[in-house]
Amino acid sequence: MEKVLVTGGLGFIGSHTVDELIRLGYSVTVLDNLDRQVHQGKVPAFKNKDATYIIGDIRYKKHWMKALSGIDYIIHLAGAVGTGQSFWQPSKYLSVNTVGTAILFEILENDVNIRNHIKKIVVASSKSVNGEGAYICNTHGVKFPETRNISDLSLHKWEPMCPECGKVMGPYPLPETKPVQNPNPYSLGKYTTEIISLQYSKLLNIPTVAFRYFNVYGPRQSLNNPYTGVLAIFLSRLKNGNQPTLFEDGKQLRDYVYVKDVAKLNVAALKNGNGVYNLGTGEPTSLLDIVKLLSNGLGLNISAKILEEFRPGDNRHDYADTSRLLKDFGAIKFTKLNEGIKELMEWSKGVDAIDNFEKQEKERKKFIPS
Repeated sequence: MEKVLVTGGLGFIGSHTVDELIRLGYSVTVLDNLDRQVHQGKVPAFKNKDATYIIGDIRYKKHWMKALSGIDYIIHLAGAVGTGQSFWQPSKYLSVNTVGTAILFEILENDVNIRNHIKKIVVASSKSVNGEGAYICNTHGVKFPETRNISDLSLHKWEPMCPECGKVMGPYPLPETKPVQNPNPYSLGKYTTEIISLQYSKLLNIPTVAFRYFNVYGPRQSLNNPYTGVLAIFLSRLKNGNQPTLFEDGKQLRDYVYVKDVAKLNVAALKNGNGVYNLGTGEPTSLLDIVKLLSNGLGLNISAKILEEFRPGDNRHDYADTSRLLKDFGAIKFTKLNEGIKELMEWSKGVDAIDNFEKQEKERKKFIPS
């Protein structure tokens, strides 16, 4: 039986990945630190009893060494997640996401017995490494603009403009080849995770896949963590009778991918692919439409609160170009957004949701005033 190490295997994406691995007959070891911001220090009820668990931190070599014993494959999902929070806790985000990954590859470089056992590595990156999305100008074609400038945003000019003619551009699927921008410590940490992993994969001759996750959603996502995915934040607001707050005009487009689809692709990557892949559906949905879907799903009549304000560094639109993913992994039947939200709603009935959005906003404004 092949053995897989899943770091972060008690988390949102990690736990679903563990379930999929066990369903397919793998032996699974999990390394997880039970981060209090996500788990409140408690082992989650959805823990899969058929996996072996090691409570430890990827920033410590001794925890890696214990977890790597006899392992054939590594799915490295552990990391600090939260774009906004990374601005005022950069040392945490870079130490977990960058240093934690570097320690893994340092071990593989120096311990030939562990290295020779490893057949494949899969690491979690993020679409955030791209910064602003891709756009198309009717005259000048596809463009990859810089982050929108504050002077335009102050005038409520939300849409990126062509750098050649100054006309408003439309959204376009985001390819893996877009130059990275890394507008925050979180995205920087994820990009260095990619670079370290892919460089060492060549050096050590270990095939490696880095998935740039888009907006992953679904059951088990924390409804108490205000730094998690936007869909979960909106759901927490609604379950507490509060209006979800939308910056700008709420028409920003995002690519929402169901967590069980992500888990299946994490496992499929043990046998397929090499290099960087976007992991999204390629289907854009506006923030306004997400709020409507969630509100209707809960049987509520609560609309979004449109602030007409902006947060410096926010993307206007981004959704995945999936052509490379489909080429190497074959036809993928992604869960439709309305179906995935139905499953999320059913799961959320038995889950307490603590709305910490206002607390997060106070922290953000303290460190990053608009």
